Amino acid sequence: MISDVRNPIFGRLNFEFLRVLTKTNIMKNTFAFSITYLFALLNLLGQENFSSNPLDAKFVTTDFDNFWKAFDQLEIATGNPFEEYLEKASPGLRPFREYLTPEEMLKSVQQRKTDYLKCRTVLTDLPSHKKRIQAIYAALKYWYVDATFPPVYFVVGVFSSGGTVSENGLLIGTELLEDLNSIDALIAHELIHFQQTVEGPNTLLQQTLKEGTADFIGELTSGILLNASLKEYGNAHESELCKTFVKTMNTNNFGDWLYERNTTDGKPKDMGYWMGYKIVEAYFNRQGDKKKAIHDILNIKDPVVFLKESGYLKRYLEGKE
Repeated sequence: MISDVRNPIFGRLNFEFLRVLTKTNIMKNTFAFSITYLFALLNLLGQENFSSNPLDAKFVTTDFDNFWKAFDQLEIATGNPFEEYLEKASPGLRPFREYLTPEEMLKSVQQRKTDYLKCRTVLTDLPSHKKRIQAIYAALKYWYVDATFPPVYFVVGVFSSGGTVSENGLLIGTELLEDLNSIDALIAHELIHFQQTVEGPNTLLQQTLKEGTADFIGELTSGILLNASLKEYGNAHESELCKTFVKTMNTNNFGDWLYERNTTDGKPKDMGYWMGYKIVEAYFNRQGDKKKAIHDILNIKDPVVFLKESGYLKRYLEGKE
């Protein structure tokens, strides 16, 4: 499974990062909510500059190219070659310079040089994927007329995120790619995150709906479910997962549902993606106007009300299971 971490500086907040701050009393929940609302507003404003035409899809590889120029200077440079890499950052990578430093880049490359080399030629087949990705964009435009299509930036980081978004566009962490087999589904998933607005407090339910929406509509438009590996376990353990989820869904305790490296009781990590998918799927299936359903899913006003209207988890919420 490819790590899907939200950007902590712009647009979609990095909720894993946010929880750490909350636990250490650096950031209170009320402040986090205010910041989330502010950046969601900024994100919407930023989207006005992007095309609504699926054929205008842009793929920016300058960061990828600049990284390898810096990489090749490792043995001969008198200073840190990754200073120039970050100084020349594209609009997509630029927001991350607040916490991705040249020192961190250099340390990561020195420690994992062999792993970085594995992705050096990973973008060779990118042109062959462009038409398929444009077709995914066109499918989204069919379902959601308000869709906009920001640039996709192919960057190199420190093995922290395979895909994320900022108000400047979609970012793909190429160091985590062994090939481009999953790139269509990954871009489809992140493109949905760029479109969506989910209001309400930062709870497990809210964030689960965000990820489930990206998986559900991503699959609807691309034909590929990004986190398909969770489906078999989820369907086989549906009842116990539902019972556990309703106990903490209205808290900001994500537990091992989302973004954790380790889980308990043998449960695969990130089962929140599967749970969110099931809720969104149930809502979609209950609606007569499917295009309106997609609009509603991408613009959730109240996660609790949305869950109720989906009908999923009803018997668990009523204590019948």
